[in-house]
Amino acid sequence: MKNSWKIIIGIAVVLLIIGIPFVATYNSLNKKQNEVDAQWANVESKLQRRYDLIPNLVNAVKGDMKQEKEVFGAIADARSAVSKASSQNEQIKAAGQMESAVSRLIATVENYPELKSSDNVTRLMDELAGTENRISVERDKYNEVVKSYNTKVKSAPTSFVAGMLGFETKPYFKAVEGADKAPEVNFD
Repeated sequence: MKNSWKIIIGIAVVLLIIGIPFVATYNSLNKKQNEVDAQWANVESKLQRRYDLIPNLVNAVKGDMKQEKEVFGAIADARSAVSKASSQNEQIKAAGQMESAVSRLIATVENYPELKSSDNVTRLMDELAGTENRISVERDKYNEVVKSYNTKVKSAPTSFVAGMLGFETKPYFKAVEGADKAPEVNFD
């Protein structure tokens, strides 16, 4: 009987030695994943503000910019992509498409002096510029928490637990292709 107690105690000790770090690692991964999700929600709220402002700006300038159908088409396409995006990767791509369209709209509006003198357009442009800055800040914060999370998921020994429990790396928010170039506005 004494041997059976020793075996039971030995098994319990081994389970504790393995179980405690396993649970601690799981909790740590879960905390990091929650940080990523919370920061993504912050990005989404700023993106939503942008999506809400754009129709107001477009409506304010549309009558004076009838020849700029290409810009308005790009905005409509981007809004459609945003509404259809279901995964986080699709949302990131759609946000990049919207960012590109907004940049073109801003560049176009700046080339119409009569629009820039409108108080409504000026206010909307200021709001949009402020929103773009907030989006940029939230994107940077998101990428920082993703970096921390992805490093944890890919680092040993955490990577073994992450793999067993289905924790996967998260996508970074990257600039849309061509974002390093100023948008071209053609008035021909």
